[in-house]
Order: sequence, then structure tokens, then C-alpha cells
Amino acid sequence: MSKAVDNLMKAMQQAAANRPKVGGFPYLAETLRRAGVTRNLWSLPACQSLFLTAEGPVVTQGVPLVSGVADIPPFDREALITALRIDQAGESAFPEFLEASWRAGVVRYDVDFCARTVTYFGCNAEEYIEAYPAVEIP
Repeated sequence: MSKAVDNLMKAMQQAAANRPKVGGFPYLAETLRRAGVTRNLWSLPACQSLFLTAEGPVVTQGVPLVSGVADIPPFDREALITALRIDQAGESAFPEFLEASWRAGVVRYDVDFCARTVTYFGCNAEEYIEAYPAVEIP
């Protein structure tokens, strides 16, 4: 295992152990930022995640949301915001959030850990940017 993979896995485990159920994403994000992760690029519906880290890039491959050929849902900003608020309230698991984002027409998103923003993209250049708060982690 490379140093980049090892470092990312340790940070993910630490974040999972300490993040609160409600509003947990900022804790995850800060833990990753402290571990040297600068960006996280998600590709939906493939559920492929590229982490850009100080130790080198790392890719993770989740379970795809669709297989074969599928229509892409139209970008629905309000449906995306609803999915975000449900997740932020701790009322959905991450796979459910990904599914809801896909149904809202999100084909990719970009987490910028330095700017503390997440940009969600539709396939026709639509985008929605949301900032997340800074948090203190002991």
C-alpha cells in the first residue's frame, strides 16, 4: 500500500470514528484537509472518487448507481438542496445521498477542502455551489 493510500485510509477511519451524525460532513472534510487532501472529485453514477492529496492522487471505486445504458435525470437544484438538507440533518446514509444527488441530475461534484466548498454539476453546465462551515477538531 502506498503512503498516499495509507494516509487517506487512516484519515477516513479517524473521521468515521469521530464525526457526529448531524452535520458530520464538515468534520470529515476537516479531517481529510488536515491529512493533506486538497480536493475530492466524485463522478456519478459511477461512484468513482478521486482524492488529490499531498502524498499523491488516490482513487476509490464504489458501487455504481446504474449499469448499462441509462438516461441522465435533468438537473434539479431544489431536489439537490433537499437531498443536502436531509443528509446534513443526519437523516440519510451516504449511499442514499449519492442516489438522491443522481436523481437530482448531478453527474459529478468537486469538494475543495481549502475553500470549503462543494460544487455540484449537471451534464449541461448547470452547477450549484455550497460552502460548508469550518469546524474545530481536537
